[in-house]
Amino acid sequence: MSHLHKILLAAALCFRGFAAFAENAAAEGVYTPKALTQSAPMRVEVVDGVTFRDIETGLEFRLFGVDACQRDQVANLGRQPWQCGVAAIAWLTTATLNKWVSCNALREKDGRRIARCSSSEHADLAGDMIKDGLAVCLPDSEDQRVRSYAQDQEQARKAYKGLWSSQFAMPWDYRAKQGSSRKNDP
Repeated sequence: MSHLHKILLAAALCFRGFAAFAENAAAEGVYTPKALTQSAPMRVEVVDGVTFRDIETGLEFRLFGVDACQRDQVANLGRQPWQCGVAAIAWLTTATLNKWVSCNALREKDGRRIARCSSSEHADLAGDMIKDGLAVCLPDSEDQRVRSYAQDQEQARKAYKGLWSSQFAMPWDYRAKQGSSRKNDP
């Protein structure tokens, strides 16, 4: 028997043994941690201020822990209205346009993956939106709050960045007032 045949035989036996071990471990109720689902790098199209879609697979991803103004929502800087929803969409479009985006899906809700996402220029898209004042932290319910997001939001508020320079309704209050059950609901 040649050396190559011996190596291939040993590899086959090891694989077979590992497969049998894996089957037994699952059958015996051994805990196996569920890994976070890391997406392959993708190109995306923006759906709204916190949601985008993989252009190849059609899968939708919603940024975890944050919310942004609706497309038609307006904030007021003094007496001057501005389209805060359009600004959030523009920010997310600029952050993802012609860039590879990768996401860690935390869970799935209503056919969308709730995820922490990054691009080549933004290690944390949601966190950077908060720092720029174009997104807000979700209320404390459902374990949605990320401690660093709350700190970044407070810094943006103190610096009067983005939304925090203006009078605006929280996105969830705006949707409730509009009587909307839009897909952007957290």
